[in-house]
Amino acid sequence: MDNQDPRWDELGDAHVGSGAETPLREDAFVMDDALKIELIAKHFKEIMHVMGLDLTDDSLKGTPLRVAKMFVNEQFKGLDPKNKPAITLFDNHYKYSEMLVEKDISFYSTCEHHFVPIYGKAHVAYISSGQVIGLSKLNRIVEYFAKRPQVQERMTVQIAAELKEVLQTEDVAVIVDAKHMCVASRGIKDTQSSTVTSSFHGQFNNPAVRAELLKYIEMDSKLD
Repeated sequence: MDNQDPRWDELGDAHVGSGAETPLREDAFVMDDALKIELIAKHFKEIMHVMGLDLTDDSLKGTPLRVAKMFVNEQFKGLDPKNKPAITLFDNHYKYSEMLVEKDISFYSTCEHHFVPIYGKAHVAYISSGQVIGLSKLNRIVEYFAKRPQVQERMTVQIAAELKEVLQTEDVAVIVDAKHMCVASRGIKDTQSSTVTSSFHGQFNNPAVRAELLKYIEMDSKLD
């Protein structure tokens, strides 16, 4: 299929992903960040020019560089393995044997089909196999996989796989509830719907354990 093939639009609107791994070329990280920023700014300037924008205007002249820096240093920093959060595990000296739930983790991602925002909340849970992780690292793992062009299903699977690996346990659960601007601001233009995905493993495949997790997520945790 070439770039004009209408099937590409159909695949994008259907939110079809290609696999559990983010599609990357083998040479994705040969180029350093400074050169990436320079080239993205150059090409984005050309896009703005093609759209008819006046790049001599004070409000617009700095936009190509701002966008390039945002892409490399912020919005898509999760593509580069060097930005993967370093994880330290600690012995579970207090013998806590119940599930730990970190809920309502805010994230901002980007739809890889239209390059518009995906945003929402992630809920992650695990049952310790003898070691525990600092709570903020759970947020950072979510952020790492969100900060790249994404499909929500893939992001959910990636977070769960990473948690299983770093926590050395199969007892992991991830639920993601997100809004997609490619649905809300274009196409069907539905501003009310959200998309929920999940990945349950180990003890979380037990209906009673899963029900307990869902009960905790639904709890009102407002402290004010």
